[in-house]
Amino acid sequence: METSNGSSRTDFILLGFSDQPQLEHIISVVVFIFYIVTLVGNTTIILVSYLDIQLHTPMYFFLSNLSFLDLCYTTSIIPQMLVNLWGPKMSITYGGCVLQFFALDLGDTECLLLAVMACDRYAAVCQPLHYTVIMHPQLCQKMVLTAWLGGLGSALIVCSLTLKLPRCGHREVDNFFCEMPELIEMACVYSKVIEIVIFALGVVYFF
Repeated sequence: METSNGSSRTDFILLGFSDQPQLEHIISVVVFIFYIVTLVGNTTIILVSYLDIQLHTPMYFFLSNLSFLDLCYTTSIIPQMLVNLWGPKMSITYGGCVLQFFALDLGDTECLLLAVMACDRYAAVCQPLHYTVIMHPQLCQKMVLTAWLGGLGSALIVCSLTLKLPRCGHREVDNFFCEMPELIEMACVYSKVIEIVIFALGVVYFF
């Protein structure tokens, strides 16, 4: 089924490691182990930071948000990747592809959270006597909220621009997950303007 602008709403084919099938089982085992380690590690950080009252500090508050973001990354990609590696099909639904694309575009949130954590460490080192006054809970919550909203806004813009590009029936993604460069390459129209807009957003969030 095709939409009015020619972008397919059917499943995508993730080529992944299809050119090296002998490595798929080895790769899947390694990925699964690292996925479990990532889940356990980040979940532990979040739970310990919440349950231990001595860790109710700005640094661990920011770190918990960073761990949660990391869980969003891995959970949106790895389970589908393992299903494709272990199963006969290498496909992903349109909705699943959109979810992966959106989660990966939350990289701007990560940049903003790291910037916030840098400000926190600067205040702790350079203004130790005024640290608790400067980094009070309300300010920390506002900084984290700004980071999430900024990243979500950027992800919505990038996703909407990229997914509206007509693909003229192209379904094969030369990767093991849905990522922006591959989806733009699938477009059958001139996409340089979209690339410039995305690059500009990246520069703004980087600086």
